[in-house]
Amino acid sequence: MNDLWAGLAEALRLVLRLDPDLVEITIRSLQVTLTATAIAALIGLPLGAWLSVNRFRFRRVVIALLNALMGLPPVVVGLIVYILLSRAGPFGVLGLLFTPTAMIIAQVIIITPIVASIAHQAIRDLWSEYHDLLISLHTTRAQRIKALLWDSRRALLTAALAGFGRAIGEVGAIMIVGGNIDHATRVLTTAIALETGKGNFALALGLGFVLIALAIAVNLALHMLTRTERSSQW
Repeated sequence: MNDLWAGLAEALRLVLRLDPDLVEITIRSLQVTLTATAIAALIGLPLGAWLSVNRFRFRRVVIALLNALMGLPPVVVGLIVYILLSRAGPFGVLGLLFTPTAMIIAQVIIITPIVASIAHQAIRDLWSEYHDLLISLHTTRAQRIKALLWDSRRALLTAALAGFGRAIGEVGAIMIVGGNIDHATRVLTTAIALETGKGNFALALGLGFVLIALAIAVNLALHMLTRTERSSQW
């Protein structure tokens, strides 16, 4: 219990002092996670809509595979990305290993199936409601997907937030491909792992509380934006 209070006190101290290392790590955490979430949304949301609208032979298999990929082990993803980006790998010439870009790539692979699967479930129900109307209007597939994405935007925001929540707390993959390098690839989760390994539990808890507050703040900000949009429609 004392460690918890010490962690809270350490978190307050770091925040009130605007500790330079904490600010740097927090900004980097946001940059990596928000970028990965945006890319995953750009891939996953249209993919979920496309799977809802289209019918093809192995559609059920693709959907089942997509759902299964929601449980991708982050450490395995990190290992695969590490091999691909290492000097002996096919993309080693790009020099991306142990950079924030490699961390973003790993997070995109992890959270895209989550975003796409949740989007598919949300849009599938909407498609069953809009099917006859959109067909009667002789819309193209692209127009149908666009309409479904727009009308289900609040549900899709939930999908994006689910991806963000998974990414902001991820440590295994980004530790492998980022290396937890100070002033380069260290983020909140890897800093927590480092301080825990050093036995500095108060600082680790302090960073943990900052991470939780950051995740809550982003979710609340997006929630307020959607409430503002809803209010403007009345």
